[in-house]
Amino acid sequence: MILFALYDNFKYPVVILVGVVLTVPVGALLALKLTGTAFSASSALGLLALIGVSVETAVILVSYINKLRIEQGMDIRTATREASLLRLRPIMMTALVACLGLLPAALSTGIGSDTQKPFAIVIVAGLVSRLFLGFFVNPVLYQIVAREGDVLKV
Repeated sequence: MILFALYDNFKYPVVILVGVVLTVPVGALLALKLTGTAFSASSALGLLALIGVSVETAVILVSYINKLRIEQGMDIRTATREASLLRLRPIMMTALVACLGLLPAALSTGIGSDTQKPFAIVIVAGLVSRLFLGFFVNPVLYQIVAREGDVLKV
């Protein structure tokens, strides 16, 4: 509902949510499988935090595409390409700060690591996969649903 209020239509919130649903579980669940870590309450909380950050990065991208289309009059394809290139650094910095901050917890083996490790593994792996997959999936989904006559809000 918040995304609907932000964009004043259903197309762009659906693009954001479908993009997140298609990209977030890939890295998170694959990392749990590869490390032999069971899906637990701790990893579920990590998945929720990961979804929140992923939605934030997708909103940054979609809002900037809309801004380029409104303010500079770019067509959909050019605005999507430019926004993806220009927003790569801020989105990458957001992901890398979280990854580097949680990397010690993801690699820990000491006392108490059984609760913090699944949380950190899910977030670190999910952010890395989201970073790579998100810049392919979200722009493509945006181009599929966007039309030249759309009423846009930044």
